[in-house]
Amino acid sequence: MTSMAWAVLTAASACAAAADAAPPFEPTMESLARYRCPRWFRDAKLGIWAHWGPQAVPMNGDWYARGMYEEGSRHYRYHLAHYGHPSRFGYKDIVPLWKAERWDPDRLMALYKRAGARYFVSMACHHDNFDLWDSKHHRWNAVRMGPQRDVVGEWQRAARKAGLRFGVSEHLGASFTWFQTSKRSDREGPLAGVPYDGADPRYEDLYHRPAAPDDTGWYSRDPAWHREWRVRIGDLVDTYRPDLLYTDGGVPFGNEVGLGLIAHFYNAGARAPGAAPHVVYTCKQASGGRWVEDLERGVMSGINPHPWQTDTSIGDWYYNRDWQYRDIGWTIHMLVDIVSKNGNLLLNVVQRPDGSLDPEVERLLEELAAWMAVHGEGIHGSRPWIVYGEGTKRARGGHFAEDQTYSAEDVRFTTRSGALYAFVLGWPESGTVRLRSLPETPRGGVIREVRLLGHAGALQWTHDAEGLTVRLPAKPADWPAYALKIVGSRLRAFTPPEPPTPVTLPDERGDLAPAVADAVLHGSGIRVERRGDRENLGFWDSPADGAAWKLRFPGPGEYDVTLDCATPHEGASLLVEMGGQRLSVDVSRTGDWDAYRTLAAGRLTVAAAGDITLAVRPRDPATWKAVNLAGIRLTRRR
Repeated sequence: MTSMAWAVLTAASACAAAADAAPPFEPTMESLARYRCPRWFRDAKLGIWAHWGPQAVPMNGDWYARGMYEEGSRHYRYHLAHYGHPSRFGYKDIVPLWKAERWDPDRLMALYKRAGARYFVSMACHHDNFDLWDSKHHRWNAVRMGPQRDVVGEWQRAARKAGLRFGVSEHLGASFTWFQTSKRSDREGPLAGVPYDGADPRYEDLYHRPAAPDDTGWYSRDPAWHREWRVRIGDLVDTYRPDLLYTDGGVPFGNEVGLGLIAHFYNAGARAPGAAPHVVYTCKQASGGRWVEDLERGVMSGINPHPWQTDTSIGDWYYNRDWQYRDIGWTIHMLVDIVSKNGNLLLNVVQRPDGSLDPEVERLLEELAAWMAVHGEGIHGSRPWIVYGEGTKRARGGHFAEDQTYSAEDVRFTTRSGALYAFVLGWPESGTVRLRSLPETPRGGVIREVRLLGHAGALQWTHDAEGLTVRLPAKPADWPAYALKIVGSRLRAFTPPEPPTPVTLPDERGDLAPAVADAVLHGSGIRVERRGDRENLGFWDSPADGAAWKLRFPGPGEYDVTLDCATPHEGASLLVEMGGQRLSVDVSRTGDWDAYRTLAAGRLTVAAAGDITLAVRPRDPATWKAVNLAGIRLTRRR
């Protein structure tokens, strides 16, 4: 379908635009650049997610529908012991066991709202290819099978009744290749060579037809699957009109399909022809504000200029009887850190197969509700301050990097209605908090009042060139975080000190290998991410971004410089700069974002002992292609 055809489709969905109204969105990056995230999402800060469906039935955790067909895996062994061999009892036989007999969406929604959620997201379809709504195009759905209830529809009604915004998550795009394990067979044992039930053509509409041998990526290259995804997800958004649509991955299937659906969603989400859409699309791809970027189980390393979202869970993604839940401290620290950086937290609340919650989960939500009742004024409707915070812990940005341990030394800032909130992530044993980000200067802000949320009395405080020092009262409650509300004027006029820069020391051989996480990052996109067991600088999409390290040299010498780089692009080139010297290195296509190659950049000369800054940036902005940088090493010549 052409771009013009998509424009016609999206315009029809939102009604014909008036002659003087803004034109409808088209499926291009240029057109989607007009999108502006609606205020409701920026104000909400906390959403609750129901990542729930038939895969909860075995109570064996996430990705069960795939893992049960992976010989020898944890899921496979569990399935064999409890249900039998997957050639005889497959995932199609798990589906009818999902009854949701104790599911009460109205009660749960009231609990989620009390806990501080301002939006709710229902899973609509996971990679298991089972639709949780009254699907017009797929017989494997929750109305016809399993609980025989419109799960998405009932969640939607409960959310609207409670006054929460409503969203849906789709994980369908990756299903085609993800579920190909169901067509395998055991390699060993008494049933070796007997196909699993996914190879039975009678159930091809659940398990998919066989993929081409080289079609193994997260997103299939099969155009017929692209069309099916578009039709089914189009049915979902047109039927339930969600305020938010989440995709588990990047934008699926290119401009005609993926960007086309986003354009359609935005156009249909406008309250009037030509008006700004009130809806949010979020996926795991940087966008420059064209949609909301989502990080799975991770956070940004600093304030992002565009609203973003973390999706994570208090436990496994699906119910897992062996998984220990996160505690209230982790939950609140995650929320505060994310909000201070212009993000939202979408928190999965793990449900049992019957739809109920474990007592530990209910207790966590009640604890969150009690904390939010006191501290919510610094969360909901807030915006980032000049810096996100101060302290000893520096969160490493990217997916799957959420296990930070904070203390009373760590502070996070938010602002709202002219007030500044300083969240202290623990209670200091000294009873004193010093905020070095608020030094008194002739042109700085003026502080008139400091209060502790949850405490009615006045506080003793002083303000000088070293910052704001507050003497705390007796601890008001045993909370994971405490908020100082600071009232005054020109509170954005302060000049926080630069955070200390880590210094890389030479090893016993005199070589230097600065850690990726110690980089001082310049730019709004580039950040530290973890892929597998390795950290790298990723999301390096802009030629204006770069990184720098402070290195300590023991004396004069010459150093050979190498970089570990990966990129699927051709023509990328980097510039290494230190002490007025420049080295250029070409980064040819390595094959994938995780296919690293060690590249020789050249030789640098150090004239004397001391600290020197080494920087890496794109060589030519006009021809820049994104790369991942996982390491840099300076080897001393002997």
